This record gives sequence, C-alpha cells and structure tokens, in this order.
Amino acid sequence: MSRSPSFKVKEELLPSLDPESLKRWIVGFCAIRFDLEQGQLVEVCYPPGCLTNDEELEIAYSSFPDSISQQQNRSSIHDCIFFFRFRRHFKSQSINATHPEITEVDKDFSPKSIDKNNVGKELSSTSSVNVSKYMYGFVFNRQRHDERLKRGGEQNSVVILSHSPYSSVFIPLLQIIGPLYFDIGKIALEHIAAYVSAWSAPVPGKLMDLPVGNEMLKVNLPPAHSLPMENGLSFEESASPVAPLLPNNQSIPQGLFHDADIFGAFRGILLQLWLLWELLVIGEPILIIAPTPSQCCEAVASLVSLIAPLLCSVDFRPYFTIHNPEFSHLNSIREGETFPPMVLGVTNLFFLKALRNIPHIVSVGSLHPSSNRVALSIRSSTGRVSSRPDGGLQQLSLQKFSPSSLLNAIKLRKDGPLCLLTEHKEAIWTTYSATTKPDTSILNRLVDAGMSPRVEESMSVVNNEILRRHFLELTTNFLAPFGPYFRITAPLEGSSPYVDPPSLPRYSADEFLSSLSTRGPGKFILKRMKSNWLNFYKRFLNGPNFMPWFQRRRAVAEREQDRLWRHARMKTDIRQLVSKMSELEIVDSFNVIEKLLHRELQLQQPGNGGIDSTATYEKLMRDLQAVFNALTKDMQQLMLSNPERASLLQRIVN
Repeated sequence: MSRSPSFKVKEELLPSLDPESLKRWIVGFCAIRFDLEQGQLVEVCYPPGCLTNDEELEIAYSSFPDSISQQQNRSSIHDCIFFFRFRRHFKSQSINATHPEITEVDKDFSPKSIDKNNVGKELSSTSSVNVSKYMYGFVFNRQRHDERLKRGGEQNSVVILSHSPYSSVFIPLLQIIGPLYFDIGKIALEHIAAYVSAWSAPVPGKLMDLPVGNEMLKVNLPPAHSLPMENGLSFEESASPVAPLLPNNQSIPQGLFHDADIFGAFRGILLQLWLLWELLVIGEPILIIAPTPSQCCEAVASLVSLIAPLLCSVDFRPYFTIHNPEFSHLNSIREGETFPPMVLGVTNLFFLKALRNIPHIVSVGSLHPSSNRVALSIRSSTGRVSSRPDGGLQQLSLQKFSPSSLLNAIKLRKDGPLCLLTEHKEAIWTTYSATTKPDTSILNRLVDAGMSPRVEESMSVVNNEILRRHFLELTTNFLAPFGPYFRITAPLEGSSPYVDPPSLPRYSADEFLSSLSTRGPGKFILKRMKSNWLNFYKRFLNGPNFMPWFQRRRAVAEREQDRLWRHARMKTDIRQLVSKMSELEIVDSFNVIEKLLHRELQLQQPGNGGIDSTATYEKLMRDLQAVFNALTKDMQQLMLSNPERASLLQRIVN
C-alpha cells in the first residue's frame, strides 16, 4: 500500500513538537528492521530515550509476524496492521509486578464484603501505584518479497506506542504514518509526533477531531469507566458516570474496542459467542489462535468488546509471542495448577503444545483472507463458513441440523486442538458448560454478505451493530441486580444538608446471593440462561472482573451523592435552618460544617484531584460563622477553648 496521494505534510504549517503534550497520547514511535544475521533491530526510537532497553527489545520481538505463522503470502509487498500489549519495565521494584501477578486484580480488596463506604478513597490511594502498568504497541508491518535478496525478501515495522488502548485513533494514524515512513524515512515520525502533540488532551467517551496534515481523524474514544486505572487516568476521570440504560446512539462507545469486527472475527463460530462472552465475564483463561497477527488481534479485541459496559480486568494480550518475558512462566504451569486469567492471541502453533494446560482454546480466521488491504480486521468475502462448505450464514441457525455436522463436531472434539497442526479450522475446545443460551433470533437477523467485498464490508457494519447491541443488553441486564448497591440518597427538600449523608448500602457476597436466589435476576436473564444461573453469578463474584468493576461503580455513586449534597449546601440559607434548630442540633451542624471545611481545604491541595472548591469553601466559612453566632455565649467560649478551632474562626473573622 502506498501513501494516500491526498495526504500532504505542509512543513510551513507544521507545529513544533511539545514533548509533554505528546505524552498525553503517545509514548513514542519505533521503526524496526528484521536483519537476517542480527534479528530484530530498532533503527529509530522517537523521541529519543522514551523507552528502556528491555522495552525496546520486547517491542522489537512483538512487532513482526511470528516465524512459524500459518499464513504465507508471496505477493511483492504485503502490509498488515496489528497491535500488542505488554507489561512495562519499571526501575522501582515496588511497582514492577512479578510473573505470578499477571492478573490485574487488586488483592487488597476482598469480594466477600465492603463494610465501609470508602471505596473512592481506597481506589484513589491505589491508583498511583498502578499507573501505566501496561503499554500498547500498534504496528504497521511491511513484507517485501524480492528473490534478489537473501531469503527472498525483507521485513520492516513502524510502531506507535501508547499507554492507552485507543485503537480507533492509532489504527487510522498508522495508515498514514506507515506508508509515509517508507516514503521519506525518519522525518515522517518527527512530523507526525509534532501533529499529535498539537492535539487537545484526550477526552474519554467523546467524539474528537484530530488533525494530521491535511487530514482530519474523527474518532470516538472509549469511555473512562472502561479504562483500567493503571492506564494513567486520574481518579476523577475514571469515576465518570456510567449510563445505566442502553444508549440509543450506537456510535457512542460503551467499552474498549468499540470498532472491532465481531462478525468478521468469529464468523465461523458465531454460535459460540455466548459461550465466549460467559468465559470472559467470569475471567477464564482463553487461548485464541489465528493464521495472522491481524486476525488474532481482531478476535481478542472483539471478545473484550463483548462484555461492555463491564470493566475488563482480565489480562488480555492481542498478539503474544514466545519471546514475551512472561512466556516462560506460562510454559512452566503444570497440569493441575491454575492458569492465570488471561486472553492470549497467538499465531504460532507451538503454543498448542507449550500451553497444553490452558482450559479453553479458540481457533478463528482464514488461511487465505480475500484482501490485502491494510486494516486490523480481515474479513472473508466467500460468504461461507469453513466447516460448512455447502452453505452460508443460514447454516448457523440452531434449527438447521444434519448428521454430518454432528459427526464433524464429534471428530473435532476427539482430535483436540492439536489437529490444527495439520489443518486450520474455526472451532472451540472447552469442557466448560455454558449457562447462557445462544439467541438464534439474533443470528437470524445477521445478513449474509455474498461475494462482493464492498457489500461484505457494509454488511459487516450492520451485523456488528446487531451483535454489539445484543451483548451490551445482555451484560447490562446481567449486572442489573447489583443496582441497589449504587443507589444514592439526595437531601430532602427543606431538610438540613449539614449532616453526614447516609452510606451506600453495605455489600456482602453471601447476602447478595441469598437475596438474588429469592428474587431472581430478572426476566431478560431468566429467559436466556439455564436454571443454574446462580452458579454463574457465584463464579462472577469470585472472578477477576467483579471487584474492580464494583469498586468503580461505587466510586461513581459516591461521587454523584457528594455532588448532590455539595450543591444542596450551596443553595441552603443556613440562617433559616438555624432559627428552627435546638441548641444540640446547632452544635451538631457546627461540627459537621467544621469537618466539611477541613475536607475542602484538603481538596484544594495539589495532587488531591484538582477540584476547584473555592466557592464551596467560602460558602462553608460563612455558614460556620452564622452557626457560631447562633450559639449561646457559654457554648461559644467552649468552642473557642480548642486552639485549632479558634484559629479557624479567627480566619473567618479576618
């Protein structure tokens, strides 16, 4: 693929590079060449010094199709785009996690019970420890076949590195920077870096216009509630409101990788989507194997997107190779030992032998994708499912049954995943019995693309909207029983807001399950799940996804309740309230206002969330003075006997 002729770099209009602004979006760029004698070589790293030596090495190994990948393409030039995720290498041992800690689950919180309404504070205090624990590498890989060269060709990759999983931004950007780099060299990275540094700061969950030269990228960013706090978000950003209802506008992202091609990635095993959704919800380890890095990335991203709006806290690796430092730990897991909750996307068939103990293996993709266009998603244009050569999507209906399909399924299970060593097939191997039933009405609504690639692409958009909305509805209804734990209380009209707001309902796993067993999960879930649905909830509570999501939702509720009470205090005339109070109530109000003032003082300190509370602070100072004046002289003298309080009141007077 060559650079679009419409894209131009206007050097006279090129903005100057702002390194700090660049970091809001991108850590850096790498250009890597595969050398036949020395292996992967990082030729350019820009800006210089943005990566450690260990990170450069890991990025270099992850930026090329695996040497034993199943796809062999002999066209003169073949471009592909994929991305990977890896653990950062920190100098501080307090931050760098060891291999057994592959999961992101915070072990400091027990899923059994939360006795105090302090989730927000705990989240805020732990977020600083986990900042930027992972990095994403978005790769534009070019293979050029030339019989005059050694081994008949060469490989080069251009990589965008970021702390953020913004595939909707970096994949279109790669389609500009990749060909541009191969046209003009290193200066392309410098130009693009300058443009990116001129962008405004990312706003999660919003549509943004991002100019690059004479092009404009219009992108939707994933919402803040779908981004892990280790992503570098502040506590306030991560605790953004989560919409409890299904959105009418499907262009608004509800989770990570909203643009992933679910239909294309799992086209051959669409009936298994409900099983895969369930496995990821409870945090089961899954190995996804595909012929190419692009296909396995698409499958991993699509699977992660299925569980929106649930925060995905499973460690997912869209493209994982044997050179990854964590492979040795995974390879050492013996039979009977627990495999960590991960989703691994691989192309190297060696993983089938090396990771025999991983309980769920999924094979997706096609050995001969119909198009070499540069895109993360590679879709088949045949309109046929590989395991059913005599029909298209119509054969996906559960109502269609044939003895041959049953025999094929039995044979696949008997042969096991090692049969992929001789022939690629789209299939899933697992002993897990799903609780969720496939919704055949959804499958019957999907449109067969036919033979035209252009029609296929537009139909994939339609099919993806159908699938994504269904699973969004399924996940939202599955999480609905937890709603009472996020219920907030606003001050009653005419009552005093100068009291401590009530705590959110206390959570206990045992009490929740007991209550859920009695009242049920709702008609939507009962209709779509088998009678053992309660066991599914139990596994979810004990899995890696529940507590991080629950903590985030509690923090959102606490923040909203705090906002409502702060707003009520701003509107309240304290003098009218005091005139109706007894002396004891006046003293209680004084103590509450004093405590609120100290909290506002803390919020004004640097590093405590950046909340502008000046107006609230000044209002509380006036309210404290009014309440103090309403006290009897004896009580005022008693209050002033405390030196700290006397100093605070003196500050009010002055």
